[in-house]
Amino acid sequence: MRIGVISDTHGFLRPQALEALKGVSLIIHAGDIGSPEILEKLSEIAPVKAVRGNTDRGEWALALPQTEVVEVGEVRIYVLHDLHALDLAPKAAGFAAVVFGHSHRPHLERKNGVLFLNPGSAGPRRFTLPVCLAYLKVQENSLEAEFVPLDMQTSKTVLPYGFSVY
Repeated sequence: MRIGVISDTHGFLRPQALEALKGVSLIIHAGDIGSPEILEKLSEIAPVKAVRGNTDRGEWALALPQTEVVEVGEVRIYVLHDLHALDLAPKAAGFAAVVFGHSHRPHLERKNGVLFLNPGSAGPRRFTLPVCLAYLKVQENSLEAEFVPLDMQTSKTVLPYGFSVY
């Protein structure tokens, strides 16, 4: 199963993001969505699990949880917007991955057997940070992640940005 992971759209959904997400089975949005229309557009591609980010405001945003547990087969994924708000021990709680956003900085590492993934920002460019999203590939009880850049020249090219999984 391939899951699309997106964050920090801030009300701006790039056509390249929509193209890159075609064919995924599920979309996880790690907050700072910006408007309910973003979630509606994403749900036309696949089911969406989303959490509220620190800039998400209004009635529509209040309906979103601060955290979400996504289960794909035997794999459990914990989703929140700001990693600094993590208030549990993921491995002890039985999570294979923690998905987060907030920093706009793509991040991928494995700590104590748990995959930590920030897909980066798929919305407006911030400073010189890359604009991207990520895929999570679930096979039985294992996870792999890769980044997908969303610049104007390449919409589906997968680049690792030099990140490695420990």
